[in-house]
Amino acid sequence: MIVTIDGPSGAGKGTISQLLSAELNATLLDSGALYRLVALASIKHAIAIESVEALVELARQLDVTFISTPKGVEVTLAGEDVTLAIRTEQVGMQASRVAAIAEVREALLQRQRDFAATGALVADGRDMGTTVFPNADYKFFLTASAEARAERRYKQLAERGESVDMNALIADIRDRDERDQSRASSPLKPADDAVRIDSTDLGIDEVLQVILKHIN
Repeated sequence: MIVTIDGPSGAGKGTISQLLSAELNATLLDSGALYRLVALASIKHAIAIESVEALVELARQLDVTFISTPKGVEVTLAGEDVTLAIRTEQVGMQASRVAAIAEVREALLQRQRDFAATGALVADGRDMGTTVFPNADYKFFLTASAEARAERRYKQLAERGESVDMNALIADIRDRDERDQSRASSPLKPADDAVRIDSTDLGIDEVLQVILKHIN
């Protein structure tokens, strides 16, 4: 069984996907983390966004592991724990730019599909139901207003002791949405057969129950 959960940044896909994968005893694919890992590696190695061949090589050779822990999913890159590093605003913005490059998306496509070989899978991303797993058993598209997503992000950053301007966060989210929706390769959009869920006024548990109701 393959379940896809797509949607824009900050809609709650990551949290919902972790909870759902635990509920279904399924493997979790955080596709956004793959793009964030390429972004982080490009920043570390000072590779410009215009250097497409170098970025593609990074994508092909990512030494990455996802480890489930009681606190969530731990992500390592070349043996280094980068779970927090890939969630910074700098890496998030770079990941959005990297994800717009068709050659990078192609390099990561088969790697993402390989996750389904392990059995039941919950795949979280922006094109899981449209491009990566078009024949998935269940497809969901999770969204929320830019303001609600910015508020959630603000709280996350505040918990880490980071200071961020709310208006700047909203602007960044809208810019990222525009980039994701307008890119030529696998733009962000709901699959025709996806169940759409607006989480603006819903809690995590409420969203999870809506998804489980459809699956069950």
